[in-house]
Amino acid sequence: MVPVNARKSGQQTTVRFLNPKGGYSVLLEGRPSRTIEQLPGPEVLYLPLVSRRFTFSEVLVKEGEQVAAGQVLARDPDRFSLPLLAPQSGSVRLKAAENHIVLENLAASPQRVHVADERPSHAPRESLSVGEKREKLLALGAWQFLCDAHTGELPDPSGTPRAVLVSTVALDPFLARGDVQLRERLTDFARGLEHLQSLLEYQPIYLVMPEVQSALASEVREMSRGHAWVQRVEIPLRYGMDSLSVLARRLGLMRDPQQPVWALRTEGVFAIDNVLTFSLPCTERIVSVGGPAVESPVHVRAVPGYPLKAILERRVTEEYVRVINGGVLSGEAVGSDQLGLDAECSGLTVVPDHVERELLAFVRPGWNRRSYSKCYMSSLRKPFVERLTTALRGERRACISCNACEEVCPARIMPHLIHKYLYQGALDLAERARVDLCVECGLCSFVCPSKIELRQQFVDAKEQIRREAEEAASEGGEAV
Repeated sequence: MVPVNARKSGQQTTVRFLNPKGGYSVLLEGRPSRTIEQLPGPEVLYLPLVSRRFTFSEVLVKEGEQVAAGQVLARDPDRFSLPLLAPQSGSVRLKAAENHIVLENLAASPQRVHVADERPSHAPRESLSVGEKREKLLALGAWQFLCDAHTGELPDPSGTPRAVLVSTVALDPFLARGDVQLRERLTDFARGLEHLQSLLEYQPIYLVMPEVQSALASEVREMSRGHAWVQRVEIPLRYGMDSLSVLARRLGLMRDPQQPVWALRTEGVFAIDNVLTFSLPCTERIVSVGGPAVESPVHVRAVPGYPLKAILERRVTEEYVRVINGGVLSGEAVGSDQLGLDAECSGLTVVPDHVERELLAFVRPGWNRRSYSKCYMSSLRKPFVERLTTALRGERRACISCNACEEVCPARIMPHLIHKYLYQGALDLAERARVDLCVECGLCSFVCPSKIELRQQFVDAKEQIRREAEEAASEGGEAV
């Protein structure tokens, strides 16, 4: 665990990491502006039944059925019956698109409460018990914004956390940062923190913010001082340091299945406030639309199911592009069969897709490519914003043991060593080298001069370890 510096301010303690190892400032072209645009009402919604964490396999509506905004369309039976809610009223089409619920003949979007004088300054008192509040959050779609800090899985609404991490920091270059979402809504955020505290007993709440000096940061610090039960944590602005798992470990909150650490980001606090203050379903998200192939990158307010084509067609003019669901270093390519935003989408990153092999790419000096390891001519330039594409820009090589991946790894593991174990087929040694601690930030792959897909190797290795553990447990149970 990295040592921390704790400085008291009144009754509150501010935690700062001392000489934190890992992380890297990623400068890429296509970062969205700080403004948030409201998308026009769609003609049709395509709600995917599968997202990164959830599979809404229990469909509760029928072909042609008329549904109201906020009505439950489907549930994930393996994750506490998490609901997929209808963002707007409309008629159901189940056969129009595979693995989607399509809504047509849409009514106007419900009016949101965003006017300052209509919002109370503090969380209203409720007669609901803690259990009833948690059930309300689950039923109205806010619970999906919570996760186990170490595993990323949805926490048990009836469980008891060891602590709660609230992070306002998102350092991926293309996702909505906390400052974008907090502007003009700091009162809502403070009220959401009060609601969050009411869901707990004596567990601490850690408020994570960047270690910066700005007017908004000062407002957040001042707001947090009025909440003695909040412990403020300030971290450096290096991508990877904002990982919820890394934050938990560096605060000494190690993984314990019996006492999980709950975590949520800025929009999760807003979702809690939306449900417990106004009893409104959470059917809107802030989605970043950015990347080198996007003209005028922007943040938008959108509902799940909003057609991807309608979002991208006015902003992407290049013929060949790759659309990524999430950040460019850790997201997943959007399949051609996905037609609308899924229930968890926080960003669409679009990069040019090279369809032809570059001639003599292996001899290119890399004047326009940033290099952590100083192996390109760009090391002679001052820091600049890189235009990232899907081109390999050279050939893959064997690991050269430069240790660049270890230097940037926020989880403090040795990716180059784990790679060599996996290359040898020694999964047990990779497990002993703690591949399980990989937070899948993608920095190791990004800085690797040999262009090795380290992140994907570790994702696959962790999945194989998980499957083998389940098989061993199953065989042990049958033997008994």
